[in-house]
Amino acid sequence: MPSLPTKPALRERYDRRQEEVVDAAAELFGANGFQATSMADLSSATGLTVGGLYHYVGSKDELLFRICHGLMEPLLDHARAIAADGSLTPGERLRALLREWVGHVIARRHSMLVFGQERHVIEREPRWREIRRARKEFERVLDDLLEQGRASGELSYDDRAVTLLALLGMVNHVPQWYRPRGPLGPDEIADGYWRLLARAGS
Repeated sequence: MPSLPTKPALRERYDRRQEEVVDAAAELFGANGFQATSMADLSSATGLTVGGLYHYVGSKDELLFRICHGLMEPLLDHARAIAADGSLTPGERLRALLREWVGHVIARRHSMLVFGQERHVIEREPRWREIRRARKEFERVLDDLLEQGRASGELSYDDRAVTLLALLGMVNHVPQWYRPRGPLGPDEIADGYWRLLARAGS
């Protein structure tokens, strides 16, 4: 890949175009599969020449890594901020996190499908550790909120480990069935999951 622009305006334009390329790749990989999608397919989808694509990404594997990495880091940043918000009770923080999380996976539903279907392509690469680290930290934040919510009396469940796994499965599966014109929006779905744990009156 060539050197990145140094002027702020040019760098902003470059980053925006690179994000568009990654989003287009997520949609194509999700629909057709990683192996079946060629750089020529990406060229057609983005309006860039194949050579132009390499100005923004070095390879298909690089695109796949960016899709997976782009799922976790923004979500983790929001999770940290919500967990540190002292103006909310633990139960309210969990509800806010669920809303952020459900909205995130719906907005990036193509990337979620790719993550589930194609992550094996890059799981053995050293840089996969970055994604695994972010996933584990997010799970720790979620686990802590579950424990704090039960300690405060706002949440009720029997086994925290099972509850954590259940939330991970339910939320991460949303892109498989969510329909934009369906009866439930992201916040309504998140609140439905929250009510499964909330004590009456909390």
